Amino acid sequence: MFDHFLWSVIVAPVLVSITVRLLADRLPPGRAARVVAWSAAATAAASIANLTLFTLKAVAQLPVVGALFHWSAGIVYADTADVAWAPTLSAVLLATSVIPAVLKARRHRRVLAEARRYSDGTATVLTIPDERPQAFAVPGRPGRIVVTTGMRAHLDDLQLDAVIAHERAHLDHNHHRLVAMADIASAAHPALWWVARHVGYLVERAADEQAAQAVGSRRTVAQAIGRAALGAAAAPGLGLYAAGRGGAVPQRVASLLAPPRSATAPWYLVPALLALSSLVWTAEAAYDLGELLVKASGAQ
Repeated sequence: MFDHFLWSVIVAPVLVSITVRLLADRLPPGRAARVVAWSAAATAAASIANLTLFTLKAVAQLPVVGALFHWSAGIVYADTADVAWAPTLSAVLLATSVIPAVLKARRHRRVLAEARRYSDGTATVLTIPDERPQAFAVPGRPGRIVVTTGMRAHLDDLQLDAVIAHERAHLDHNHHRLVAMADIASAAHPALWWVARHVGYLVERAADEQAAQAVGSRRTVAQAIGRAALGAAAAPGLGLYAAGRGGAVPQRVASLLAPPRSATAPWYLVPALLALSSLVWTAEAAYDLGELLVKASGAQ
């Protein structure tokens, strides 16, 4: 079983992170965000599942457990006797994976609930009195776009339309879910930290591109996000939910001022296949553990 542990817990998450770093920007950002977020989530899930299986093995090889369930604890132990530390380490790693992931999920729910207070129940675009230039999307049914009076004063009409179109793109494509998935995955496995950070950038780029199509000018969107970022930097933010905040504004502006990129090859298959392989190996590890316990039971 150790080869499953090695691949799904150690190797695959690192390879997914490396391939995302090398290949994600070769894809249109909307597709890349979905592929990267789901690949990270699947890889983290496979890692946790493998750690769970090895933790169960650590329990199953205890003599008292063998006596209770009438199987040979020695046979269970012998399967990984040359790496005897692996089952015990897995129990520790499982706790350090699940607890941060649960805390991260709870944080996302709290922030989202706080943001949803900003709604009058009717307006799709809600303006709130606040001098700080801010705009953010509030997911829900229906979703809302919140714009401060400071943001309206900071931008001209066309630039404001671009910002609103950008936030609407977050709502249209449920970007908050992709960001949450990637954040939780990175909390579960530290090797996926950069992947989660890049998902935040990709959803911003995807929203930039949709806004450019909506207003008919990539330059206008570039100017809008540049001015909005400068205004936000000059005043503390509201600290509320957004699909992905700012980050790498110069790169976003540069991308908007360059021709749109189109994928020339299905690069998205690389991280997706790595994540899938990790899930397949996890399923095989579960089968192997079942076979081992059957063998141990027959030896009694």
